[in-house]
Amino acid sequence: MTVRSGRVSVRAIPVAGRHSINAYLLLGRRPILVDAGIPGSGHRIVDGIAAHGVDPADLALIVLTHAHIDHFGAAAHVREVTGAPIAAHRADLEPYRAGRAREPYLPTGPFGALLSRLPALHRTTHAVEPDLVLDGPQRLDDLGVAARIMPTPGHTAGSVSVLTDDGDLVAGDLIASSFLGAITGRPANPPFHDDPAANLASLRAMLDLNPGSLHVGHGGRLDPGRVARWAGREQRRLDRLAARGRIRRRTEPRQAG
Repeated sequence: MTVRSGRVSVRAIPVAGRHSINAYLLLGRRPILVDAGIPGSGHRIVDGIAAHGVDPADLALIVLTHAHIDHFGAAAHVREVTGAPIAAHRADLEPYRAGRAREPYLPTGPFGALLSRLPALHRTTHAVEPDLVLDGPQRLDDLGVAARIMPTPGHTAGSVSVLTDDGDLVAGDLIASSFLGAITGRPANPPFHDDPAANLASLRAMLDLNPGSLHVGHGGRLDPGRVARWAGREQRRLDRLAARGRIRRRTEPRQAG
């Protein structure tokens, strides 16, 4: 029988700017890291873990929410330093193994179209072979954290989020704060989605689980009620675009073995 692991505290580790790119530390009986920043940010992430009173060598797991360069860029480095295994979804194995995101990026609006021109988004990083390949939900109690990894496809085919039993949803790029966290507390699309309609369906499915707060990769904490109202408006917007045949989505990738 699996024993639940008590309360879990969620701590942000800023990787770039105050809120622009975040990793998260989940503190239960053991610590788990969610996401691993941009290439070259490994030392900052490891220092951030230590700043929360955690010995990096005690890290139980690194969860990658999706295969974009700003979320797995330093994963290989953090694994090497901490010895922690990496968990990631099967549907994103191809870019993890290549050390680069699938391209072209599919912007969600003018801001994303502008960002897609930045050379930093087209960098490569050290390839990552996950130690734990996810195909569905995965509880984390045996690693000391009362939480579950939940597939939330749409931003990428292999996107996942982590929901603690206390109701904190660490959401990766399922949703963001406006302008990469420049306007904290205001929900917005991140700059890119591979499948906007699928991502919104994943977001609404997570909201149906009644999280108490959302912690996002770009921005700070978001209020679920405010996110739900935004999601309603976004659904109407996407319905209008779909009626005109104007929603762009990436073709589903071949599953990696």
